[in-house]
Amino acid sequence: MRAGPRDSMKAGLLAVSGAVAWAVLPLLVSRYVTDLLVFAGLYTIAGLGVSYLLGYCGIVTLSQSVFYGIGAYSAAYFTAQRGLPSPVGFLAGGAVSAAIAVAVGWPVLRLSGHFLALATLALAVIGQVLFQELDWLTGGTLGIGGIPKLRLMGADLGTPQRYYYLVWPVALILMMLKSNLSRSRIGLALRAMRDAPDAAAVAGIESQALKVQMFVLSAVLASLAGSLFAHYVGFISVDSFGVDRSISFLLLAVLGGVHTTWGAALGALFVTLVPEFLSRFGDVHAFLFALTLIAAVVFLPQGLSGFLERALQGKRPS
Repeated sequence: MRAGPRDSMKAGLLAVSGAVAWAVLPLLVSRYVTDLLVFAGLYTIAGLGVSYLLGYCGIVTLSQSVFYGIGAYSAAYFTAQRGLPSPVGFLAGGAVSAAIAVAVGWPVLRLSGHFLALATLALAVIGQVLFQELDWLTGGTLGIGGIPKLRLMGADLGTPQRYYYLVWPVALILMMLKSNLSRSRIGLALRAMRDAPDAAAVAGIESQALKVQMFVLSAVLASLAGSLFAHYVGFISVDSFGVDRSISFLLLAVLGGVHTTWGAALGALFVTLVPEFLSRFGDVHAFLFALTLIAAVVFLPQGLSGFLERALQGKRPS
C-alpha cells in the first residue's frame, strides 16, 4: 500500500525532529554521556556487520571481535609505531580483515546451524590468543599507547563531542547503504537464499559466494569500527577484543532487530546506556540487566526497531 500525504508528512517531521535532536544532544548532556554515545556509534558500525549476516543470510557469527581487533591494531601499529598517516591503518585493517574473511569464510560458511556458530566462536578464541601472543606486533597484555587522535580538515577530533559528529554520520551512511542493499537485486537474492535455499539454488543463485561476500562486508565494517575505536581511546589492549565483545555485537543486533535499517543503532544504544543506568543500583545491576534482556527478547521478538515501527503505525505489538 502506497503511503498517503499524511503518512509522508509524518515521516518527514519525525526525520527532521530526529536530526535536530541528534545535533543538539551533545550540547545538552554531560561529557561522560557523550562518551557513551560515541561508543554506541562505534558499536553500531560493528553491529551492522552482524545484522547483514544474521538478517540476510541467517548466519550467527561470533567472530566479529577478531576483525574489530584487526582494525584497531592496524591503526595503532601504522600510526603509533610507524608514524604513518591514519588512512594507512584504516586501509590495512580493512584489507587484512577482508583477506582473512575470504580465506576462513569460504570453507567455514559451508557449515550451518550450531556447527557454524561454533566455528565462528573458535575463530574468536584463536584471534584473542594471537592478539595476546604476538606481543611484538600487538603489545600483548601491555597493549599499545600513544595512538594519535584523528584530524579532519585540520580540526583535532580529540573530544567526545567532536568524535560524536564523526562517528554517527559514518554510522548513518552505512545504515542507509544497508537500506539500499535490502531493496536491490542482491538483497532479493539474499532473502531468497535465507528463506528458500532450494528454490534459490534452482533459480541460479550462488549461495556460497553471496555468503562469503556478506562475511567479507561484515569483517570490513568491524575493522572500520575497530580503527575508529583505537584513534578515539588512544590506547588498546587485548582485553578489548575478547569473545565477550563478539557476544555484545551479536546481542545488540538481535535486540535492535536485524531486519530493519535502524536496528543496530537502537541495539547499540540499549547495550551501552542501559547497563550504565542500572549501575546506580549497586551490585545487583548485572542481575537487573539480565532480567531486562530476557524481557526484551520475550516481549519484543522483532527487536526494538520492530516495536517502534508498529507503535508509529498505530498497531498493537504482537
